[in-house]
Amino acid sequence: MTEDTPICSAKGCRAPAQWVLAWNNPKLHTPERRKTWLACPEHREYLSEFLGMRGFLKDVVALAEWEAPEGPGSAADR
Repeated sequence: MTEDTPICSAKGCRAPAQWVLAWNNPKLHTPERRKTWLACPEHREYLSEFLGMRGFLKDVVALAEWEAPEGPGSAADR
């Protein structure tokens, strides 16, 4: 792991992230805006449930897909 390696957003976790949880708070953000949390495999479900219970979770995408270059079929086409 290097200092450029994305890490999990769970409090106190320093594990490499493998998932992007895209979310927004409809009381604060426009519908198209997406905030992101990163998750390691261990915390993916916990963070997804936390956001989901509040109605904030919009999408869960593998980090490799999220970072894919723009082009036909890329994550940017969602």
